[in-house]
Order: sequence, then structure tokens, then C-alpha cells
Amino acid sequence: MRILSQRVATCLAALYLAASLGAAEYAVLQTGARILADRVERSGGQVVLYTANGGRIGLPADAVVRMEPAESGPAAELEPAPSKPVGTNEKPTLGELILELAERERVHPDLIHSVIEAESAGDPSAVSHAGAIGLMQLMPETAAELAVDPYQADQNVRGGARYLREMLERYAGRDDQLVLALAAYNAGPGAVDRYNGIPPYAETRAYVRRVLERFLRLTEISD
Repeated sequence: MRILSQRVATCLAALYLAASLGAAEYAVLQTGARILADRVERSGGQVVLYTANGGRIGLPADAVVRMEPAESGPAAELEPAPSKPVGTNEKPTLGELILELAERERVHPDLIHSVIEAESAGDPSAVSHAGAIGLMQLMPETAAELAVDPYQADQNVRGGARYLREMLERYAGRDDQLVLALAAYNAGPGAVDRYNGIPPYAETRAYVRRVLERFLRLTEISD
């Protein structure tokens, strides 16, 4: 159950005050992710994290387990890839991370690769005109719902793969499941449901075609 204990609430309140003095801290989330914040604000039941590059991430207060001083270690340490010895400090490469997520989220790794290529061409610093961030172009509100920092490349891909899986599950059982899931990833599930198919947006139609073409090429190569 997502219940914020009195002890954690008291701790957060004190840390919000410390954050207002300008000390960078890590927000440790229930998911295990850690987000580096230059400033932290509390507003009602929300925690707002302000990142060094001007980003702003809003989270439910009970999604934040604790705050830690920035000196405690690097943000968003990754679990070792299955192919590496347990306990290694080396972070997985993008390819290794995708393989890990493909197994965890039950999404074909070539599909994750294809979405990354279509969204950002693999650029972790990419920001769209609409404000989508990073490799898998997460919108700030989507990243907040997924409890990931979209400015951290590894967390961005983790969140994007999870969201892609959610879209695939949303349209499970449909003959056009993959097409609808990709359209929903680009335009939002609300638009897909409203039109009961790919929305009549030139950008979304081109996006779905681009991802599918790359996915088919990659799967042909790997077969």
C-alpha cells in the first residue's frame, strides 16, 4: 500500500527546508530510482523536483521514500546486466539495458530499439518542441507517472519501455495491437480510443510507419 509514514513525512518536511537552501540531493523513489534535484518543493500531496538542467518533475509525496545528500553516490545506479558478474559497478550499455528491459517488460528488444531510433535517433539530450525528453521522448507528466527522471538516460529508457508495454497490454487481443500501441505511444491512448484506430495526424501515421519499417528490418537481420 502506498502509505506515507509519519516518520517519512517528518523527514521529508525537514529535507524540503534543506533543499530550499540550495543543497543538491537525491530523491529516492519507491521504485528504487534516485533523482538528483537541485531544489525540492512540497505542494499539497505533491513533491516537485527541480533538476540541474532546468527540468521539473512532479511526483506524489508517497512516491518519495527519502532524500539523500548528493555526496552519497551517483544517481540512478543500475542493476548489473544479467551477463555481468553480480556486484559489478559498471553500468550496462544501452544495448545491454534494452535486453534487460525486453525480458523484464516482455517487449521485443528490436521494438524498443526501433522506438528509440524514431523518437530521438538515440540522443539522450533530445527535447522536442512539445517538451518530450530524451531517448524515448517521455513527456514530463508521463515520466512523473512512471516515477523516473527523464533526464537520466537509463531511467528514461526504463520508463519508455514500461510505457510501451502498457500500451501493448492496453490493446492486447486486437489484430492491430502493435499499430495501435505505437500510435498511442506517439499521440496518447486517448486519441487512439477516440478514433478507434490511428488518429488522422500526419505525424502519428508517419511515426507508426517509421517504427514498423525499422522493426521489420531489425527482426529480419536477427532471424
